[in-house]
Amino acid sequence: MLEIGFCTLEDQCPYLEAKRSRIEYKYIQNCSKKVNTKLIQCGWRRFGRYFSRPICKDCQECLSLRILADEYKFSRSERRVFKKNINTKMILRRPALSNEHLFLYDKYHRFMEEKKNWKRYDLNFRQYYNLYIDGFMDFGYELAFYVEDKLVCVDLIDEVEDGISSIYCFYDPDFSHLSLGKFSLLNEIKLAKIKKLKYIYLGYFVKKCQSLSYKADYTPNEILKGTSDLLENEILWEREDANCADFRDDQC
Repeated sequence: MLEIGFCTLEDQCPYLEAKRSRIEYKYIQNCSKKVNTKLIQCGWRRFGRYFSRPICKDCQECLSLRILADEYKFSRSERRVFKKNINTKMILRRPALSNEHLFLYDKYHRFMEEKKNWKRYDLNFRQYYNLYIDGFMDFGYELAFYVEDKLVCVDLIDEVEDGISSIYCFYDPDFSHLSLGKFSLLNEIKLAKIKKLKYIYLGYFVKKCQSLSYKADYTPNEILKGTSDLLENEILWEREDANCADFRDDQC
């Protein structure tokens, strides 16, 4: 296994307008599921062969959040999401790349650029492969959702030793009535229950950023109190069970 570590220079924070950010990276070739699991438990995120975590000076706003999938109870409204997707077909498979994927990715980000003022990046086949497919080894998958043979949602995940790490999800905004983003996450929880996996690692929760603050609505959950080095023996996850609406202060 080859590992190369590096970090970025300080730059504008993508989540909070008044903040600056700095990111630490690990490039890992032939990463094992065991190493991936340990890094995810310590607050890292995988994109392709690159793992990253924030190391911002004087800021701890990005908090890793995981859902306790084995304890999760689907609410009445979530059961309605399953019901309205009765005709949505889901396929669990290895990460794929096609014209459909790129078209859907671009359509979703054009929509989010207009709706939430997201910064949009145009990806070609090679860039998409490097970001979402490369390095999937024996743990990377995608949940592909179809309506009448049309690809309408892609949810990229890793199956780690104690749970599912949610990497990235994008969907067709023309099918917003199906709540596909929520539907994909609920299917991650359902899949974890079937496989008897304890957690859904949901990435970073930022309470002042609308695009990330919603994650605390999925309870019970735990927050990682500070990021930890891979060699540290103790990883401190604390039960939060915070309803995001109680303390959300959205800015983005």
